[in-house]
Amino acid sequence: MVMAIPRKLVALGDSGVFGWGDPLEGGWCEQLRRHWMDLPGGPVLYNLGVRGDGLERLAARLSAEVGCRGELRRQQPQGILLGIGLNDTARVGRADGRPQLDAEGFLFGLQQLLQQARAIAPVHVIGLTPVEEAAMPYADVLWYSLADIRRYEGLLEEACLEADVPFLPLLKGLLADPDWPQWLSSDGLHLNSDGHRQVYERVRNWPALLTWADLQPLHGQTPLAY
Repeated sequence: MVMAIPRKLVALGDSGVFGWGDPLEGGWCEQLRRHWMDLPGGPVLYNLGVRGDGLERLAARLSAEVGCRGELRRQQPQGILLGIGLNDTARVGRADGRPQLDAEGFLFGLQQLLQQARAIAPVHVIGLTPVEEAAMPYADVLWYSLADIRRYEGLLEEACLEADVPFLPLLKGLLADPDWPQWLSSDGLHLNSDGHRQVYERVRNWPALLTWADLQPLHGQTPLAY
């Protein structure tokens, strides 16, 4: 009997992908990993989120990280999921300081990253999550704002549309719920367990990712705002 070889998805990103802030379930990516592991023929998911990562650091490790996750007969992973950009929006030192990566550099770097990633495997990209501005600055030095996050998520969407890469916006749908501040940790930046659950439900039911995974949509689920 020939053993079926499952598809492999490599998730790269920052602390949101890593699952920081969720001591109960390990974050949305870990929840997705467990969910797929319980499904016949479900893909294998590798969580390669790194706390503090921005676009440039992720781009520097992309090829090496993805290239050694092939398993079985040196196969390449069949998909890449990117969750990056929130740390790039942070302004250093004060609320009107310079961002860690300015918008022009972010867009250019993202275009290059998508080109590089698509040469390896099909790519999916998720959007950004909100912050509580009143809790800033983070770590006494970084200022995050909803306006900057909204702008950078727009750049993510623009680059993905240009590169014909599936994109899942998050910010607008999360902010549409008046309870969204309760989905953040006390630092105002990282999602808590409830916040990670919100993102997990959206990613798990994302039609583009379900199509890639050759999985059927879950029936009986309440539609979520995107």
